Order: sequence, then C-alpha cells, then structure tokens
Amino acid sequence: MALVLLSPLLLCIAATIRLDDGGSILFRQQREGLNGQLFWLLKFRTWREDGCDATGISQPSDGDPRLTPIGRFLRRTSLDELPQLLNVLRGEMSLVGPRPHVPGMRAGGTSYRQLVPYYAQRLQMKPGLTGWAQVNGLRGPTGDPWLARGRIDQDLAYIENFSLRLDLKILTKTVFGGFLMRPERMRTGRARQ
Repeated sequence: MALVLLSPLLLCIAATIRLDDGGSILFRQQREGLNGQLFWLLKFRTWREDGCDATGISQPSDGDPRLTPIGRFLRRTSLDELPQLLNVLRGEMSLVGPRPHVPGMRAGGTSYRQLVPYYAQRLQMKPGLTGWAQVNGLRGPTGDPWLARGRIDQDLAYIENFSLRLDLKILTKTVFGGFLMRPERMRTGRARQ
C-alpha cells in the first residue's frame, strides 16, 4: 500500500535523479539480513555515478564531493531509503527492525564484530526500513566507536522489547520526525514499552 501511495513521490525523485546527471536511479548494495543471509538492498542513488562504493566501506561525510545536490537532500531526509519498500515486499526486510549493514561493516576504525563482541545477535531478526536506533538519533556515519556501540545496543533493546506497540511508535516517529528532521537534531533514548 505504501508503494502505491508514495508512487508519485517515488517517480518525482527518480526523474530528478535521472535529470541531474543522467546516471542510474537506484543503487544496489549487498547487506546482511536475517541470520546473516545476504540480499541486495535498494536505495535511490545519492552519489555521483563514479563515486558509488558498493562495498559500503567508504561512508560519506559532511560536504562530501561525491554526493549530488539531490543526494544531499535525499540523505538528510532519508527519502533515499524508500526503494527498500521493494525489499520489504520481497520479504528480505521488515518495516521495522535493526538496519541492515554491509558485510564487514566498519565502525570506529575497526570491524563492527571486533568492536562489539555481541554484534551477531542483531541478525536474529529481519532487518528493517527503520529502527529504534535510527529514530533515537543513532544513524549516519559510524566513525565514533561509542555511538557505533550505542547503535547496536539500541538494536538489541528493540529485539528484546519487540511488540506491535513499539513498532507503531517507531513508524510514527519515522514518518513525523525521521524523514524531516536532521539526524544531529534527533534525540537519543532507550527502548521502553
């Protein structure tokens, strides 16, 4: 239903990306899903065609010259994530859950698995289009090890407190805050029911 309702917006974004530089509209990247199974995650392309990093090792920073002007806006508002509704439709993702990472994701200058020994526990649940960590401000680059650990802790808090009520709360915060509020202005918090 979301794909149908959002189709005018999706078509408008797709046309803007194509008109901007004539390159591909979607960016595909392998991510770890439930139990570590790999799948192709879809996003609107936000980087110049020659600057895309399919490995996910190179993360954008503020003022990154690889980002297109429309790409900056899409990333700031999280609208670049909307094609993942197709991943949800295919059963690879859920609307809510821990955000899917690229295999070998790095945080704080090391691999996430080395930084957070219990990292694999987050793979016990299907990844989500949005999650508890994201609506509480823990999104974006993972250069700070403390924030990177906090993101995993929030993922696990969500898994432990999983409920329809919590999912509805996360979806509401995503729609009314996450898509329009800049990440650095979002608050941090804990998963509570």
